[in-house]
Amino acid sequence: MNEAHVTIEPSILYFGTPVVLLSTENPDGTFNLAPMSSAWALGKVIVLGLGPDGQSAHNLARRPELVINLPGPHQWAAVERLAPLTGRDPVPATKPGGCRFEPDKFAAAGVHAEPSDTVRPPRVAECPIQLEARAQSVRRDASGTFVIAEAAVVKVHADPRIVVPGTQHVDPAAWSPLIYNFRHYFGLGPELGRTYRSETPGVTSGGTAGRACA
Repeated sequence: MNEAHVTIEPSILYFGTPVVLLSTENPDGTFNLAPMSSAWALGKVIVLGLGPDGQSAHNLARRPELVINLPGPHQWAAVERLAPLTGRDPVPATKPGGCRFEPDKFAAAGVHAEPSDTVRPPRVAECPIQLEARAQSVRRDASGTFVIAEAAVVKVHADPRIVVPGTQHVDPAAWSPLIYNFRHYFGLGPELGRTYRSETPGVTSGGTAGRACA
């Protein structure tokens, strides 16, 4: 039997969430690129949790088009290069110490912009998965501390190396998201099993990894 749990008060609750690079349009027609780790999918809608003083939240409130770019684990350094940068000028007082204004986030991260098909903000060429989307709702959360954006995905781009040949499925064995785990970067470990709802071709060992009937 495990020892009794202890009560703790962590400063953050990032208990393993995917990192995304969000590209949005600035008021002057240029584009902002921001890393974030509060993003999750509900069907074809991606729910994003944003800081209210960041450029991304300000952009989406006025220009709803965006691209949700998913980097792989090997790209963590590019993500971290963006961490101390903001597209807001002057830098909001609520930003952490050491944060500075940077107008060209793509160059600062060492990544390249490529045109999107259906929205104005560009995709990050190096990211294996890119989701073109439009924000349908941008509002404050229940506490008033954050901004929640619900973005409907209109087009998905994927590196062919992570797609099961002849299908529309991402190969889970070939794709690993970059995970933000209590302010540390990780990738995924070996596959343990699959949920009974999986539609990906092939057979793997292991038990059911998720319960979807709750």
